[in-house]
Amino acid sequence: QVQLVESGGGSVQAGGSLRLSCVASERYYTTGWFRQAPGKEREFVATIRRRDGTTSYADSVKGRFTISKDNAKNTVYLQMSSLIPDDTAVYYCAATKSHLIVTSLQDQTRYDYWGQGTQVTVSS
Repeated sequence: QVQLVESGGGSVQAGGSLRLSCVASERYYTTGWFRQAPGKEREFVATIRRRDGTTSYADSVKGRFTISKDNAKNTVYLQMSSLIPDDTAVYYCAATKSHLIVTSLQDQTRYDYWGQGTQVTVSS
């Protein structure tokens, strides 16, 4: 069973930056970040494929967030910049051992393993 451990969450003022990390206990093939704000459904944020580095972003974070990976460390990062209060949420790392096709990258039902989440709070 793949285990995913997130870190890097915290509180920051609007305009600030945070970097989230997700360490997997074994190899994954596609790893993504999702978030859930209070009273809202969980939504896709960003994802990256291990083999070729293909990435996908939600429109709401394009140009502000960057996802990257370190295959040797089984780690995926989410660099978040220009944070706004609407980014406040619990951020979850998710992974699958499937090499997802591009049209499936944002589909959270395709991810089999989930971390416990890390809280990100952005104040105005």
